Amino acid sequence: MKIGILGAGHIGKALARLLAEAGHEVGISNSRGPDSVVEGTQTLRDLAHEIGRGVKAFSNEDAARFGELVIETIPFGKYMDMPAVQMEGKIVIDTANYYPERDGQIDLGGLSESAFIARHLPKARVVKAFNTISAAHLETLGDVGKPVGERRAIFIAGDDAEAKAVVTRLIEEIGFAAVDTGSLEDSRVQQPGTPIYGPDLTATQARAALQK
Repeated sequence: MKIGILGAGHIGKALARLLAEAGHEVGISNSRGPDSVVEGTQTLRDLAHEIGRGVKAFSNEDAARFGELVIETIPFGKYMDMPAVQMEGKIVIDTANYYPERDGQIDLGGLSESAFIARHLPKARVVKAFNTISAAHLETLGDVGKPVGERRAIFIAGDDAEAKAVVTRLIEEIGFAAVDTGSLEDSRVQQPGTPIYGPDLTATQARAALQK
């Protein structure tokens, strides 16, 4: 599958490497383009080369156009930077969390964070995932050799069952287990400050935690 990743921060880099190692074609981007500096003197193009396995460096628009599936890892407060037109009809994984102290005050209109993003991307098939795990845990805790129930849980939510099934397969391919919390509105249970935000839980433990 061709996967475009918007954002070259810690989560974006970790997912780029893991998904490329799983055999997917991956393009990673930022708002400034392939030759922009992302760290020190390293450019986005250098970063893609360092990750290896054919990972490409793109602008956000080109990454969204490239991907059959798009993962957005940009800060929540920069949601307007997402190329909505290029994401139409595609599965979009929303990894962002809203932190008012970082993102400023945003009126969510009573919506969950991901339902708010879905309203901004009305023709995309939004699935919330990867927002409750650190980049360090993404890099180190995946284990395809474990039974799914014993793997580190990745919580997901969405309104499109087929899209969630695709995301579930991707999560399992990189050694984790998807645990479904329900609809985009139900994704409130996996937002910052909730009991399941952050803890290192296996899939079995995560499902038990959701029942409490």
